[in-house]
Amino acid sequence: MRGLVVKNTGSSYLVKTGDGQLVETKLKGNFRLKDIQSTNPVAVGDHVLVEENTEGTAFIYEIEDRKNYIVRRSSNLSKQSHIIAANIDQAFLIVTVNYPITTPTFIDRFLATTEAYRIPVSLFFNKTDRYNEEDREYMEALINLYETIGYPCYKLSVKYDEDLSFINDLLKEKITLFSGHSGVGKSTLINRLVPGTKQKTQEISDYHNKGMHTTTFSEMIELPEGGYIIDTPGIKGFGVFDMEGVEISHYFPEIFRFSHDCRFNNCSHRKEPGCAVQKAVGEHYISESRYRSYLNMLEDKNENKYREAF
Repeated sequence: MRGLVVKNTGSSYLVKTGDGQLVETKLKGNFRLKDIQSTNPVAVGDHVLVEENTEGTAFIYEIEDRKNYIVRRSSNLSKQSHIIAANIDQAFLIVTVNYPITTPTFIDRFLATTEAYRIPVSLFFNKTDRYNEEDREYMEALINLYETIGYPCYKLSVKYDEDLSFINDLLKEKITLFSGHSGVGKSTLINRLVPGTKQKTQEISDYHNKGMHTTTFSEMIELPEGGYIIDTPGIKGFGVFDMEGVEISHYFPEIFRFSHDCRFNNCSHRKEPGCAVQKAVGEHYISESRYRSYLNMLEDKNENKYREAF
């Protein structure tokens, strides 16, 4: 029996079969994923083959080849990855410049990770109703930066905007990963887009200005007009995983463009003479914040450590 993994509860997987049935399954005891060390070898979005034993318990015994997947380093097991989702058409990163703060460092790490797995990303700047003038100016600066690089950006107030139909148009017939920190409004947005899903929402902590986790496991939500949203737990940060040192620059499109003019083809863009990237930063063709994010990721890789959002 073939099916689509639509929910991961940690100990079992909910699989939707071709005839629309939802079957609770477990992983077969001898199952191993060949290509990657992972804390969760089966992910939401995987197409799997399922069999039942004589007691009627369903087991996943094979994963079909993935179009793509996105991983982050497991925060508890630094040499292993955690697969967030598989077979994704696009990703929406929900960000807030305040209430809570989404740092450019986190945005850049997410974008570099999705670039590595060839997943197109759009940025949604939420909670515009709460921003003061300084917040709005900062948001506009970020939008200008990321649109210049090539990432579509949208402003919204999920709480008050009456018409979110443009988002439905973007989602139609596609599998879309929703990601971002806890508290940025992912669940509220999903409840607006797909009434009846009743995703749990929770206010951010006023004391820490950080979100509190409401989504525990990844889940696929079917859209009325075709396609799925993959709702993921709020993510604190991305460690550098499955990337070689100099290769990290390939996932910053503007850095990669200028790197072709560097004197050395293995230039790390730090202190080498004739580095076109450092020159471009000095001349403001590459933003200093993006360059710092690249250096931080390079440092993480060299020191083999996990770094959170800051």
